[in-house]
Amino acid sequence: MKFPGRRKTKHYFPVTEKGRISLSDIDKINDNVYVVGIDQLLVDIEINVTDEFLEDYKFQKGQSFIIEDDLCEKVYKVCLDNNAIKGEFPGGAIGNTLHNYSILSEGPCVALGSIKRQIEVGDYAFKYLSKTSGLVDMAHLQPSEKAMGRALCFITPDLERTFAISKGCMNEYYAEGLPEHIIEKSSALLISAYTLRAEDDPIYEATIKACEIASKNNIPIVMSLGTSQLVESRVEYIKSFSKKYVTALAMNQEEALALTGLEDPLLAAEEILEIVDIALVTVGKKGLYLASYTDDSVKRESNEPLVTKSIVNYNEFEYSRGMRKRDCEKPIKIYTHISPFNGGPLAIKNTNGAGDAALSALLHDISANCHHHYIVPNSPKHEAKFLTYSSISQISKYANRVSFEVLSQNSPRLYKGLPDREDSLEEAYWSK
Repeated sequence: MKFPGRRKTKHYFPVTEKGRISLSDIDKINDNVYVVGIDQLLVDIEINVTDEFLEDYKFQKGQSFIIEDDLCEKVYKVCLDNNAIKGEFPGGAIGNTLHNYSILSEGPCVALGSIKRQIEVGDYAFKYLSKTSGLVDMAHLQPSEKAMGRALCFITPDLERTFAISKGCMNEYYAEGLPEHIIEKSSALLISAYTLRAEDDPIYEATIKACEIASKNNIPIVMSLGTSQLVESRVEYIKSFSKKYVTALAMNQEEALALTGLEDPLLAAEEILEIVDIALVTVGKKGLYLASYTDDSVKRESNEPLVTKSIVNYNEFEYSRGMRKRDCEKPIKIYTHISPFNGGPLAIKNTNGAGDAALSALLHDISANCHHHYIVPNSPKHEAKFLTYSSISQISKYANRVSFEVLSQNSPRLYKGLPDREDSLEEAYWSK
């Protein structure tokens, strides 16, 4: 399931013997293919609570909101005394995605954000660093005198998640320290709508500047939406921002509803393609939808039975690879849907991080396309300006599989990676 990954040269890509390059040269290219993410660095503290607990503190169930540091510490101690804390993990939507990306690709990525200057063994900053993949480059983090941000993730018996966030230094990332040369050479820039929540926060200005740099250099910008409440509060801004900067937009069904006003995730994805070039919509127990554009001249018909839902034969061209609309002479919209892998894990105790996992698979496929272009620029795989290496059908399978692993591990991040690939699946994967 890992690709490009490190494997024997003769199995690396389907090119002629004459066109092969040495494994050492491939490793050098691997180092030059990376993604960059701007994040509000947080430690996720998962806590089992009842609905009554949330009501006592007037926390709105299912949403994400800011609380004062003193209240966070008070609630944390109460939960600690009651043995309600399940675990403490490095978190943040972008942090989770970057970590997972590094595990999947076995390649580097760069995290941008703010972290506590004085790090002590056992504190939250230490926990963040020690539980994040060593392939995530944190050399460009900006130090702060404030404490590390914390996100209290309350999990009720129905598995709904509610986030109470103590900011700490999470927004103290300044545009002046943005490493422009790192963004200019990246395969993709990953951002979150959370960094656009408050325009007076330093990280907001840094995010805008990073997007300007990426757009100027034709770098794909991938954005993860926050909660539905955040989207509702800034829906018109998010739409205009996405239309101006964003290439791929990832969200769950509730966030898609808040953005488009459409309950049907397939119709919502169709609407979102009027704003961006790729839409990833996760729908919980019903799997996920992936939509994009491709040019009519390079479309590929599906070998699977055609399915009609709110769009007739919506999966007809799901074997096509994603493209930017502006790179198509005659753009057509393509869609695919997949149900949870093997019906999903037998027992799901926590859905935290499943959407981030799916996004990391999409991000990996986009960077794999850059990787292959470096190695075999004249390959038929690059006959058009494709954005993805694989068909959207295969990306959905990949994203689905990664999400399954995160759900199975009961952790917001991958730690043991994916199982060894199965030859039949691998052959099918590379053939599309």
